[in-house]
Amino acid sequence: ICTGPVTRQSRDRLLRIYEQMPDPKFVVAVGSCAISGGVFQGCYNVVGHIDEVIPVDAYVPGCPPRPEAIIDGLVKLLTAIQKGAPVEPPAITQLTEEIYDAA
Repeated sequence: ICTGPVTRQSRDRLLRIYEQMPDPKFVVAVGSCAISGGVFQGCYNVVGHIDEVIPVDAYVPGCPPRPEAIIDGLVKLLTAIQKGAPVEPPAITQLTEEIYDAA
């Protein structure tokens, strides 16, 4: 689970940690900053978002994301893993937005 934007200082660490993880490995980008850079997008020390550095399997939007949205994103990822199907990030995003609308 990754949060926050990728900075120049954290980019190499993030990549190194990802490469050290044994397979199978799954990455969940949690929050607006992890997905798009959020409010830090365009700052001098921000490289960008997580999927510019490592592959992301699921996205959980929000600033900050609600606990229900994080749980929903993880459940959708686990369900997709069990079925052997690829995770559809737009579907996860739509479901978590439905949680926000319902609240």
